[in-house]
Amino acid sequence: MQNRRAFLRSSSAGAAAMAGFGSLSGKTAYAAPSSAGKRLPREVMIATITQDGLETDSHEKMIELVLERLKSFESFQPDLVCLPETFAFTHLPKRPPAKEVAEIPPGPISGVFADYAKKHNCYVVCPTYTKENGHIYNASILFDRKGSVTGEYRKIHPTKGEVENGITPGSLDPPVFDTDFGRLGMQICFDMEYPEAWKRLGERGAEIVVWSSAYAGGRMVSSRSWDNRYYTVSSVNKDTAKICGITGEEIAKTSRWNPWTCATVNLEIAFLHTWPFFLRFKDIHAKYGEKIRITNYGEEEWSIIESRSPEIKIADILREFDLVTIDKHLKEAEMAQDGKRP
Repeated sequence: MQNRRAFLRSSSAGAAAMAGFGSLSGKTAYAAPSSAGKRLPREVMIATITQDGLETDSHEKMIELVLERLKSFESFQPDLVCLPETFAFTHLPKRPPAKEVAEIPPGPISGVFADYAKKHNCYVVCPTYTKENGHIYNASILFDRKGSVTGEYRKIHPTKGEVENGITPGSLDPPVFDTDFGRLGMQICFDMEYPEAWKRLGERGAEIVVWSSAYAGGRMVSSRSWDNRYYTVSSVNKDTAKICGITGEEIAKTSRWNPWTCATVNLEIAFLHTWPFFLRFKDIHAKYGEKIRITNYGEEEWSIIESRSPEIKIADILREFDLVTIDKHLKEAEMAQDGKRP
């Protein structure tokens, strides 16, 4: 401990020089349209919307309104498009019973967005009611770039009212889906109140988790990011939708002026506990310069290492400089503790 304190006193100037980059927290933000070919290999363009301002008298017309909103960001060529919870049946004068509109995907609702995914060469998270073996689910369907069903997530924690109205809870073991850009998990609305599944998604390697919801969640969305060290994306029926980085910062969010947002995230990234790995950062900078971005969060003692070069993999940097992610660091500490605990 004394050595650590002495180092911190002597290196305060160096720490200041390596301070983190400013975030876009609190701002409506989106990236400029660009060709996907100009992105880094593991950069992902994500688009999401809020359903604020969309009201009509039928789910067919609501689908048309949502498609019209999606046109706003088509020039950005997103890799992933995220939609709100059961959006086709929200903001209608009367919501139809789930059993009457539940489908086997791709069906009348989801099939429209399967076609969208194929037409625009993107993945789409499409929440709607689905059915199987007499059970009705509040679900999110993932379509790939060809419009094929990659998988389906079923809401683990429907509300009491939903259960009483015939919704079956999904499995306690949430799936993680492989895409051509990384590993994707999903959660829906009331799932926000139960952290266990969010943790399991991280343990299973999720790099992005999409939360489709009736409400915005606010700081809870950010907390799920930093607590599990993955990107979170909210898409909501009302208020603010946003994209959060792995430390919980708001990368981009909707506003009253802009009911959609679009931003690029980089999956070639690692989350470290700053101490003791800070000792190697000077060597990384000396060898790789701007090809590796290191962002430090002083009070939390978090450090984020990100590759800004198509030739450099973060896993290789971790091996070369004997660094480990915070999850492995904590696991090693637990093993040492358990070995000495009476």
